[in-house]
Formats: sequence, C-alpha cells, structure tokens
Amino acid sequence: MSSATFSSTYFLKGSEVKVSSLKSKNGNCKLHAGGSTALSRKRLQISNAKQEKEVRVALLGASGYTGAEIIRLLANHPYFGITVMTADRNAGKSMDSVFPHFITQKNLPVLVSTSDADFSDVDAVFCCLPHGTTQEIIKGLPKGLKIVDLSADFRLRNVSEYEEWYGQPHRAPDLQEEAVYGLTEILREEIKNANLVANPGCYPTSIQLPLVPLIKANLIEHKNIIVDAKSGVSGAGRGAKVANLYTELTEGIMSYGVTRHRHVPEIEQGLSDAAHSKVTISFTPHLMPMTRGMQSTIYVEMASGVTTDNLYQQLKVSYQDEEFVRLLEKGAVPRTHDVRGSNYCYINVFPDRIPGRAIIISVIDNLVKGASGQALQNLNIMMGFPENTGLGYLPLFP
Repeated sequence: MSSATFSSTYFLKGSEVKVSSLKSKNGNCKLHAGGSTALSRKRLQISNAKQEKEVRVALLGASGYTGAEIIRLLANHPYFGITVMTADRNAGKSMDSVFPHFITQKNLPVLVSTSDADFSDVDAVFCCLPHGTTQEIIKGLPKGLKIVDLSADFRLRNVSEYEEWYGQPHRAPDLQEEAVYGLTEILREEIKNANLVANPGCYPTSIQLPLVPLIKANLIEHKNIIVDAKSGVSGAGRGAKVANLYTELTEGIMSYGVTRHRHVPEIEQGLSDAAHSKVTISFTPHLMPMTRGMQSTIYVEMASGVTTDNLYQQLKVSYQDEEFVRLLEKGAVPRTHDVRGSNYCYINVFPDRIPGRAIIISVIDNLVKGASGQALQNLNIMMGFPENTGLGYLPLFP
C-alpha cells in the first residue's frame, strides 16, 4: 500500500499551524507540524502569536499606486515583511489614513520621509519613487541590500539615451552598469545574482513578452512592427492632473505620447537584444476610461514561409512551463477583465487579412504584472524563494 498524507490546518491565537499525518507502508503514522518545505533554508520563529518574516523590506514611495499594490501583495507573503515605509508628503501618517482599504493591516510601520528612513533593519528594498529622483537615493542606500527599482531610472543601459528621453543627465552611471533588467521570464538567470533590478515598464512588459520569443526564433521581420496599446488610468499615477480628471477621461479614449513615449527606447532595447540588431517600432499608447488593465495589439510581418501557426507553436513552447504567461486556446481573444488584479499575462495570435502579417494581442494588469507583481516576482528570485510566492491571486472578475 502506498503512503498517504492527510492534512489539517489549525489556528492558535492568530497563528496558522498545518499538521500533516503521513501514513507509511508499514501502517505507522508520523505527525508533521509546519508549513512548506521551502522553510528549510531558515526556521521561522513564532513571537507574540505572529509569524516573524525572514526578509525585512523597505518600501520607498509607499503612498503611490504601485507602493500600495506591493503592500497588498505582501500582506499574504510568508517570508517578506515591511519594516520601513517612506512617503515624503505623508510622513508621520499611518498607511490606512492614506489608503483607507489598509485599515485591517495593523502591523504596517508609520510613514516616514526618505531622509529619515533607517535601513539598519532592512534586507531588501522596493523603490516606487518617480523617475529622476531615484538614482541618487538608491546610490545613497547601504551596500548589500537587494533592490528592485520600479521607476525608469535604471532601465536604459545607455545613459545618453536616458538623458535624451527623460530630459536630464543620469546621476548614477556606475550603478546603471550593474543594474539588471527585470523582465522575469526572459532574464531569470541574470536576475538571480543581481543586487539591483530595473523593473520593466508596463507597456514594455506587455509588448516584449510576446515578441521576444518570436524575434529570437527569426519568425517575424524586424521592420514594420506596429503596436497599438491601451492602459487604465492608474498607469498615470496618483498625482492630481487635469488630464486625469473624471470629466476629462470618461466616455472617451485619449492618445498620448504620440511618437515620443518614454517607453519606446526601453521596448526597442529589449527587442534589439533579442534580434542582435537594431529594431524600431511604431508605438502609440492610449488612455482608457478604466482603473486598471492594459492591452497591446501588435501587428507584425512574418518571415518568408512562416504562418500564424508557427508563431503560435513558438509561443506555446516558450511559455509552456511558465506560470504567469499563458497562451490562450486558438481563437480565444485575451481580455483585460480576465487578468485584473493578477500577475498573469494572456497572449494569443491571429492571422491578419493582409497576407504575410499577423496580429498578436497581449493583456496584463498594469499595476501587477506591469509593475508591483513583477517586482515581487523578481525579488523572490533574488532572495532565493519560489518566484510565485505571494502572487497566487486569481484574477478578479467581474
């Protein structure tokens, strides 16, 4: 008779204890109390009926949407606990006074200004500060910290290109040289040993995930790539702007950054790396009257003799073992509703009416896979944990 395992979960004064009974072939039973075997790398201590977290995290820029999303994801992370949170304009406040939906999270530290933050009790940092302000702050952090930067400050390897597109010189070129671009499914091995990861932008994530495998396999031409992308308003941040007012956005669509959107060099950098030659794209983003979600509709010219079935099979092979990138069944149209609140990217390929061309549709939640979820995925890898830890949220529908 094969062995069988029976599990029960008990709650003792707020602590969860999992008890498993393992029945061996000889009929003897052994009890095992605890959680995942992933805890073997370090025992967790129980104090005051609360589980102590192994990794102490600082969250810089906690009062923005991406900072708030990281807090939401870490609320159920078994190994990462927040010990420092900064928000210069809200220093001294509790997080639930800035975001009332966190009223149940009683263990969050009080917000402090970045200059007053104490990093002596910190192992890792999520930096959610605006681009242009991040370089000098990260340069001044203690050595040895694992850092994931969600701004654009370390995404472009060429600091001259950064100055061209962001309008100011790069203030930490030495750090730029050691930064690893954090497109997780593509650069996982490089991320493992990185100390500083530049988390990709939302549009670049939704565009590169479907295109990089196809370019590497020489299935599509490097010219005439057209991307029509649409994002929810949360991608514009929480700052008060006239263009983001309800009356400005509702019942309409607005194109922006036409021909000069700052994500263009980041996208072209990744695609050019895959092609080992310069790739340029036509890219136009649009702001949609919805809170979250992003869709990139990509038009490509296939290489000679290639069909959409070839593209489909290449994506299937490339992502068949990936948890968060899913190729849908043929004919199924990806929808932003179907990934909302999750770390998933859904992709599919369709034949164009124009012979030799194909249409690829990619959808993500811009705040999760497009920002905070991918950042957590990257830090999990950097710290040696399973990369899906804390990311098991199903999409929220309707």
